[in-house]
Amino acid sequence: MGLISLAKETKNNSGRGGMGLLLVFFPDHNDVSPSSSSPTTLFRTRSSRLLLSKAQSTISICILLLLLTLFLFTLSTFEPSSAVSHRRFLLTRDVAARARGGVIISNSNHRFALQGMGTLFLRGTKSMHDLIVAHIPSDTAEEDLRLFVRLLHRSGVTSKSDVVLLFDSKRFNGLIREENHSFLKLLDSYRNNSNQTDSVWGFNPSRFIKNQSKNDTSEPIWGKKKTHRGTTTNNETELMMMTHGSVVGFDVAELDPENSLSGFMDHVPIALRRWACYPMLLGRVRRSFKHVMLVDAKTSLFLGDPLTRVRNRSPESVIFFSNKHKRTSEIVINPAVMIGGAKGIRRFSSAMHTEIVRATMQQRKKRSFVSESSVLSQLVGSVHMTTTKGFEVVGPSESIAEASSLAELRTRNSAASSVKDHDIIQRGNIMAAVIMKRICSSSQLDSSVYSYC
Repeated sequence: MGLISLAKETKNNSGRGGMGLLLVFFPDHNDVSPSSSSPTTLFRTRSSRLLLSKAQSTISICILLLLLTLFLFTLSTFEPSSAVSHRRFLLTRDVAARARGGVIISNSNHRFALQGMGTLFLRGTKSMHDLIVAHIPSDTAEEDLRLFVRLLHRSGVTSKSDVVLLFDSKRFNGLIREENHSFLKLLDSYRNNSNQTDSVWGFNPSRFIKNQSKNDTSEPIWGKKKTHRGTTTNNETELMMMTHGSVVGFDVAELDPENSLSGFMDHVPIALRRWACYPMLLGRVRRSFKHVMLVDAKTSLFLGDPLTRVRNRSPESVIFFSNKHKRTSEIVINPAVMIGGAKGIRRFSSAMHTEIVRATMQQRKKRSFVSESSVLSQLVGSVHMTTTKGFEVVGPSESIAEASSLAELRTRNSAASSVKDHDIIQRGNIMAAVIMKRICSSSQLDSSVYSYC
């Protein structure tokens, strides 16, 4: 290290005197010897250089990260107009449906039902206060589901209710769209035809005709909201007179992505997994519906509106039905149909999910299968569970009749009742083709609308 000193003396011209000393330190790599620099000075110099280089590196990295963050933020917010128009073109192309031989061919799987989940099969004309949640077991045949959806619309229950279908496979999507399209064609045909049928299996379009005011802007919660701008055609004006609910579908993997029951059993059927889906679904729509119905799409058939039983009851009430075919003295609850207030059904489904887990853990050591009916009966029969979970148990005071007990199906049962005496039945041993034949023969107009007649 070199050292240069400069002393400057000034004369006492102004009456003052002083000495100035200027010291300049600079590195001298060629003239460094142990005698001229002490080890302590060398160590401090090297430490200062090391700290300086580390500080410069840290500042450079921080600046680089800041610039990279700003660049990524700019890319994420930048959306060229060409990309927007291209996506709109693809969306329009996929949503467009074509009819070939009475069957709708549509690539509208991307039409989400709610909050980026589910599939919108049919958007209703207005918001509804009642909700029907039907689960489709994995072993359901196509003809059974077709009969369920067809009677669901023909019973008139969709004039006041929205329908949610729970499934674990999308193989029925085309069938559901086809039956919804046939239902709209049926509404249009009966609106233009004054002839009404008196058959017990006939279709009554008056249930779907509502006097809707022009200021009524209540839209369904499913799908995207429509913007009513410009002039409407006559066909659109007539459709506003017909009121019907929405039909949507959810995969159980969307509502229960972790398959919460898989840790307690090897195979989780949809009959049990649905109880893990109900709290998620009903929690998202808890402010939109007043009454909820849980139903099995494989075994249940609608003939009327079963929700009339619960419209005058408290929101916490849940109506259960018994299974009369059990010969035991104990009351066995029918798991295929449950009706109640939205609050009661939501709390009951959460309690049922917890009860399934508890029963599975108890039966795990015995290596026995957990029956949904037994768990449901145990939950309903426990007064402590029902009172602490916040829902009111109603029944089971009645059972659901089977299709074989209906006189219109030409059975030999002397005590056979009429279709008009029931709003919901169970298919039982009656083949779906037998009931479908009665529907198709009820009216020539009906047979011309449906493709499977």
